[in-house]
Amino acid sequence: MTARDARLHAFRSDLADARLKGEVAADRFVTGRPARITTPVADLRKAPRPDAGVNTQALFGDDVLVFEEAEGWAWVQAERDGYVGYVADNLLGQRDHAPTHIVSVPRTFLYPGPDLRFPISGQLSMGSTVTVTGSAETRGTHYALLPSGQAVIARHLQPLAELAEDYVTVAESFLGTPYLWGGVSGFGIDCSGLVQLAMRMTGKDVLRDSDMQAASIGTPFEPAADYSGLRRGDLVFWKGHVAVMTDEKNMIHANGHTMLVSREGLKEAVDRIGYLYGGPTGFRRP
Repeated sequence: MTARDARLHAFRSDLADARLKGEVAADRFVTGRPARITTPVADLRKAPRPDAGVNTQALFGDDVLVFEEAEGWAWVQAERDGYVGYVADNLLGQRDHAPTHIVSVPRTFLYPGPDLRFPISGQLSMGSTVTVTGSAETRGTHYALLPSGQAVIARHLQPLAELAEDYVTVAESFLGTPYLWGGVSGFGIDCSGLVQLAMRMTGKDVLRDSDMQAASIGTPFEPAADYSGLRRGDLVFWKGHVAVMTDEKNMIHANGHTMLVSREGLKEAVDRIGYLYGGPTGFRRP
C-alpha cells in the first residue's frame, strides 16, 4: 500500500474513502456524502471529542464530504484543501444553493434584515461564501440579501469570479487579528492559515499546514547569507512556522510571540526565533 498523509486522505483502519480503495487498508470503504458548513467557523478536530485538539477550521459555505456520523460528530474532508477531521454534526447542512459571492473583508456582520440598526444575527469571516438572491437599500447603505432572509453589507462581498491582485495586501488587512492555533478566519488565525486565506482571495488554493506549504507553494530558492535578494510576497519558513515578506527586509506573520498578526523585521525575527527553533528552514517564491 502507498503511504498517505492522514491529514489529507480520509482513512482509518476501520473506514476509508472509497476513492482510496486499493491504496490503503481498511475494513470498509464508503463514498463521502456532500454537505456544507453552516456556521461562521467550524473546528476540525483530531478526534470526535470536544476536548480534542483543533487541527484547522472550515468557514461558512465551505463544502465537505462526510464519511461517518456518530454520537454528534461527523468525520469529514474539506473539499477546498483536502483536510480531514471531525466536526460537530450540527454544523453541517445541505448544499441547497450555489454560492455566488465571497466575503472580501476580514470580518462582517449578518443582520436579520437590510438595516444596520437591527441587532446582528451572526458574523462572517473573509473567505466565507454566500448566495446572494437580492438587494436592498436603507438610508443609503446597500445590502445583499441571502436565502435565509438575512442581509450583509453589499460592499463587504465580491463575486466569486473577482479576485484580489496581491495576496500580501490581503494578509496585511489582518494586522492586529488575534493569533489562534488552527485558526483560518478573521476572528483568529495562525501563520499558515494567514497564508492560505490570503492566497485564496487571489484565486490560488494552497495546502493548509506550514510543512505542506514549504513543500508545494511556488519555487524554492536561497537568498544571500545576509538575506538580501528577498522581495515582497516571498515566504520564509521555520520549523512549524511561515511568514510573508512585505518588502526586502520586513515580514508579516501570525505568531505566538505577539499573539497577533504583526509586522517584524526579518533579521530581528531570525534572531528572536533562533534560540528556540533554529534558523529559517527554507524560502519559497509563489
